[in-house]
This record gives sequence, C-alpha cells and structure tokens, in this order.
Amino acid sequence: MNFVPLLIPLADGEPGNRVLTISLFSAVVAVTLYITWWASRQNKTAADYYAGGRNFSGAQNGLAVAGDYMSAASFLGISGQIALYGYDGFLYSIGFLVAWLVALLLVAELLRNSGRFTMADQLAFRMKQRPVRTAAASSTIVVSIFYLLAQMVGAGSLVGLLLGVKSEGVKAAVIVLVGALMIVYVTIGGMKGTTWVQIVKAVLLMTGTVLITFLVLLKFHFNISDLLGAAASKSGKGESFLQPGLLYGKDLVGQIDFLSLGLALVLGTAGLPHILIRFYTVPDSRSARRSVQWAIGLIGAFYLMTLALGFGAAALLNTAKGSPVAESKGNVASPLLAESVGGGAGSVGGSILLALIAAVAFATILAVVAGLTLTSASSFAHDLYANVIAKTKPSEKSELRVARFAAIGIGAVAIALAIPAQKLNIAFLVALAFAVAASANLPSLLFNLFWKRFNTSGAVWSIYGGLISAVVLVAFSPVVSGKPTSMITGADFAWFPLSNPGIVSIPLGFLFGVLGTYLGKDKSSEGRYTELSVRALTGAGAEGATKH
Repeated sequence: MNFVPLLIPLADGEPGNRVLTISLFSAVVAVTLYITWWASRQNKTAADYYAGGRNFSGAQNGLAVAGDYMSAASFLGISGQIALYGYDGFLYSIGFLVAWLVALLLVAELLRNSGRFTMADQLAFRMKQRPVRTAAASSTIVVSIFYLLAQMVGAGSLVGLLLGVKSEGVKAAVIVLVGALMIVYVTIGGMKGTTWVQIVKAVLLMTGTVLITFLVLLKFHFNISDLLGAAASKSGKGESFLQPGLLYGKDLVGQIDFLSLGLALVLGTAGLPHILIRFYTVPDSRSARRSVQWAIGLIGAFYLMTLALGFGAAALLNTAKGSPVAESKGNVASPLLAESVGGGAGSVGGSILLALIAAVAFATILAVVAGLTLTSASSFAHDLYANVIAKTKPSEKSELRVARFAAIGIGAVAIALAIPAQKLNIAFLVALAFAVAASANLPSLLFNLFWKRFNTSGAVWSIYGGLISAVVLVAFSPVVSGKPTSMITGADFAWFPLSNPGIVSIPLGFLFGVLGTYLGKDKSSEGRYTELSVRALTGAGAEGATKH
C-alpha cells in the first residue's frame, strides 16, 4: 500500500499522518479490548479478578511487572527531561532503576508471601483489621490517583501532538477518553485482562525502544561521546548541559530539592501498591523470584536506553523555547525523535515510525492506567468494603460489583484532576506519586516486616502521618501555585519551597510510625510477628493470610 497520499501536513510544521496514526491507535485499542474481553470470560472468582487466578508463570509476570513499571513517565517523561535539562533529567533514569532494586531487596517477595490480594493484607495479618485496612486503602487510592495524573497528561500531550492540536480543551477530551477506556479494561477484564495487556505492551515498548535507540546510535556511528557532545552543542547550553544544575539550580534550595527528588525516586517504588500487587499473580515464591529476574533484565535495559532517547532528542531535535518539545515540557520528545530518525517530518519512514512509536506509547498509557485503577478499586472493595464497611462478610459477587463501581469513581476523580495538570512534565508528576508512596506506605511495610513491637497504632500513625504530610506539602508547593507552570495560575500560596516533599515527608512517615508504636498500648500484634516472619520467608499459608 502506498502511504504517500495519506501524509497530511499539520499546522505550524508539526508532523503528521493522521490516517496512519488513527489506524494504528485504533488497532492498539481494538487488540487490548479483545484481550480484556477474552480474559473476562475466565473471571469466575475473586482470585481471578484480583490476582489473575495466581496462575501466571514467572516469565509472564516478569513481562507484566516490567510493563507496569515502564510507564509513560519513563518512555515520554524521562526522555523529555533529559532532552531539556541534560544531567538533571538523567537522575530520573538512575532513580527509577535503583528504586526497582530497593523494592526487590526490601519488600517484593516478602509482601507476596504474606498477603493475598492487596498491600493491606500484609499489615492486617498481625494488626487490627479495620483501622489498618482503612488507612492502607486510603493511601493506595491517593497514590494511584497521583500516578494516574501523569499517565493521562501524557495521553493528552501525545494525541495533541499527532493530531496537530494545541487546545487544552481537545487534550482534556483525550484525557476523558483514556479514562473511559481504563474503566472498561478494569471493570471487564480484572487482573487477568490487565496482565495480558501489560505483557503485550511490554513487548511492544521494548521493541520500539530498541529500534529507536539503534537508529539514534547509528546516526553517531555508535560513538556515545559524539552523541553527548552533539546534545550539549545543540542544546545551546554547552558543557553545563552535561553537569548538574540546569533544572534545579545550584543554590541551597535547588540542591535540597534535587536531593528530595532522588530520595523519593529511590524509596518510592517499594511503596507503590500497583507494582507490589503484581507479585500476588504467581503461584509460589519460585515463580515470584523468576518474575523478578525477568523484570530486572527488561527494566535495566530499558532505562539504559532512555539515555539514548533523551540525549538523542537533544542532539537531533529543536528543544529551544517555543519548540514543540519545550512547549510540551518534554513529553513529546520520544515520538518526535522517532520521526526524526525515521527520515524526518513529511517522509514516509518518519511518519510510519512516528505513528508506530505513538501507538506504543498509547498502549503504555492504557496498560498502566488500567493497572493503577485496578489496584485502587481492589483496595476499596477488598479492604474498605469487604473488611470494614460490610457488617457481615459479603459474597464474592457483591465484592466484585463494588470493585467495578469503585473503578468508575476513581477513574472520574483522576480525569478531573488530570485536566488542570496538563502543564507539568509527566516524569515529574510520577516523582510526586513516588514521594507520597514512600512517605505513607513504605514505613509501615518495613516496620511490620522487621520490627516485632510495631503495632496497630504505629501502622495507622505511619500511614496517615506520611500521607497527610506529603499531600499537604505538595498542595502548598510551587507545583500547585506560585509559578507560570503551576496547576493553578493567578494565585500564590506556595509557602513550601520544594517541588518534591520527599526529604521532609518520608522521615515524618517513619517518625510517626515510631511515635504511634510507643504511644499505643496495643501489644497483641507481637504475638503473630514470628508467624508473619515465617510466612514472609517461605510463603507457607499465604492463601489464608488474612483469614483470621
């Protein structure tokens, strides 16, 4: 088929092949919807809906874990930050990679062995059910919504680029569409459908990233030094592009903000509920370890390649003020780079590669938002409804019905919040989610696993203390008000100077956990500590971890 007649130049010289792009987008959506429908026919129990029946192999779950972790923030946001800020953007790649290793070493397998469906199962094993589940579910929903904002903003930027529109209203309509699709995936397919979508997405994303990385390096004859030199030169910033300070500055506040970001990135993954519940989908500890090995290889390779994407975009694209890359806060750097290495704007190869990479990015967004929505909906139904709100133990059917309604409600909230967040870089938005997760979830998980005296009061204080402090600091930071790029313009109530609250809120989460433990009088949790430790190390009896 001859694609040349389908090339449609867009306004302001932006790239475009609308027919090809829309066709590929439609194909991606159609395939993922079919997978979701196919999986829904196999959902018969709560274990099927929440954990995919626990029958995914290590390799399959490893692909799904990687697919869940390599989000739009990684593919679109990180490359954009590097393209605009060089070394400072590079911290995101390193932070996300190191964070994954921290999560594996500290909590992943232990959490899988000691829970059933959600993060709260592990806490509730030795704590009082209602207060702990309420706190954990609240935290899970808030973290998931923060993460969802990034994915939806990425969808708006991506489709806005490809259709040649700059209107925030059109991008808002795209955000609504993505939200509607994710609700369909979760309400129909559950964990089984979501997992298969993530597996397909991981394969597509790795294939696309390898292809673009190869073409970028080919441009520079596989000489990394030449690539970095060209990026520094084209950026107009010279050697400072390869040194710290462009994004956060070199003053004291900037350096502390940089440190706060690094702390949030490194510790955040170990508290992300949508990543942690992926380990409930395998049948045993051996499969969990196998999935970890697959995930490490895929994630490690991917984050190394984001360096080629970011510096390649800086070397080959216009990133000056007013350019499409700068106007999108870097969110469209990867698709534009694909077009450039494919032959340039208006070329057949460039248009095809742009459309392919955009379709892959869209699949990435759909898969991750489905995983996030499923996590928060599962936590609401399983932790809040089934174990707190319901006076008697509800049937699995009614619990699953609540989960589906919860997915609709959470999706609506995420859509409403994502629309005013369109001005922000999506990797930056994800860093906020990491900070909230590390502040609210990580302290209680670690204390529960490794501190015998830790009790219900400590868990509740830790979760709410870390969660509230992180959210409040974000609300009164330059992210929300006080700057032209803030979510709210024309107002300034940013008394907290840092863009990322991690350096303050994460220690507060641990501090509140210690204070709550010593001030609380409940010592009943100590009696089950040894049993939890054995279960966490061996996986024995994990199926019944919360049936007490």
